[in-house]
Amino acid sequence: MESTKPLAQHRWLQQLAGEWTMEGEADMGPDQPPSRSLGTESVRMLGDLWVVLEGQADMPAGAGTGHMRMTLGYDPQRQAFVGNWVGSMMTLMWIYEGQLDAAGKALTLDTEGPSFAGDGRTVRYQDVITLVDANTRTLHSQTLGEDGQWKRFMTATYKRQ
Repeated sequence: MESTKPLAQHRWLQQLAGEWTMEGEADMGPDQPPSRSLGTESVRMLGDLWVVLEGQADMPAGAGTGHMRMTLGYDPQRQAFVGNWVGSMMTLMWIYEGQLDAAGKALTLDTEGPSFAGDGRTVRYQDVITLVDANTRTLHSQTLGEDGQWKRFMTATYKRQ
């Protein structure tokens, strides 16, 4: 098989490589204060085409440390970023497909998963990675409500070490 040369989208992902600290905040539901967490993330390249993000962070309500792994790449055939996310706190593997915004700053990753309502429904989610500058990025997660509006439920800020 012939080697694939990195495209501009792969070079965008390469900007994520490095060691990061994280400060996050999650919505814990009505009448509950937000949960704050601290963590770290190590991001490495798998060749020139894939990025692997491995992190750990405090879990809400004193539930210990959660460990997470995200893998991202770009599939020229699908003309989309692709990837997945798994965490030690759940059994679901989230599967991503996404696009970079026109400014080249925000990567929106679409996925589906169980509703927070616990009613057995599957709903749409997005994880959005935004490059603020060379040493700062954010990740926010949101879900599509029944009203057709996206509701953010988690925001994290990453600083390069």
